[in-house]
Amino acid sequence: MVHFHPEERVFVDRVLEWIERAAEHHEVRLTDFMDPRQIYIVQTLANRHPDVHVRVDGGYPGAERQRACIAPDYVYLEAEPMNIQVLDIQSPDRKWLELEHGDFMGAILGLGIKRDKIGDIHVADDCCHVLVTDDISSFLDTHLQQVHRVPVSTGIVPLSSLRPVEVTLKPMQLSVASMRLDGIASDVYRLSRTKIVVPIKGGRCKVNWRVEEDPSAQLRSGDVVSLKGFGRFKVLEEEGMTKKGRIRVTVGVYV
Repeated sequence: MVHFHPEERVFVDRVLEWIERAAEHHEVRLTDFMDPRQIYIVQTLANRHPDVHVRVDGGYPGAERQRACIAPDYVYLEAEPMNIQVLDIQSPDRKWLELEHGDFMGAILGLGIKRDKIGDIHVADDCCHVLVTDDISSFLDTHLQQVHRVPVSTGIVPLSSLRPVEVTLKPMQLSVASMRLDGIASDVYRLSRTKIVVPIKGGRCKVNWRVEEDPSAQLRSGDVVSLKGFGRFKVLEEEGMTKKGRIRVTVGVYV
């Protein structure tokens, strides 16, 4: 398992335990929501075991955060319930249009809910649909009454009523000396190189959903970078060199 990183060891060990219990004790394990890196780890480890298979589902095609069902190979996974529900949030307040993804996330976490219980969040002009595990849906329906001081009403709707909002990336063209994480991130977030290094070394930066504390880490096309408190971006394309020897890069900032 040399391709798994040291900070992932606790999670890897937990997944190995789930797989072992599925193979040897015939248990079916339904996980909470996981990010794409965690899903990759689960699928990689499950594929190594001949007596176990896995199904992942985030409630709709193309979901980023998904649950996994790990089971003995004789279990028909398509019949296993994934126990995902949709929390519908609405408000007649005019300030609704000022709310963003992070506001809804903060309001839910502020009720003491763990991040693992929450899937993708889809914010539209007239509602917000949040994918949640079924064991917390009624609690949220009862207790979520405001989002960033905006009063809201809630309800539980079926998955068939989910209205996914396509992720929007705002393109940004950069000219950088190298593909170093700190150099590109400083341009995207408009912070000095000195200031960007602090949160990276402090463990607040993730590349492809894995904590990256090395400011000199090299980015590649397709990498998704997030910095806590500043949002995230995706490296879309390396477009060659300028006459001065700098690299042209296009990134997409999540909006």
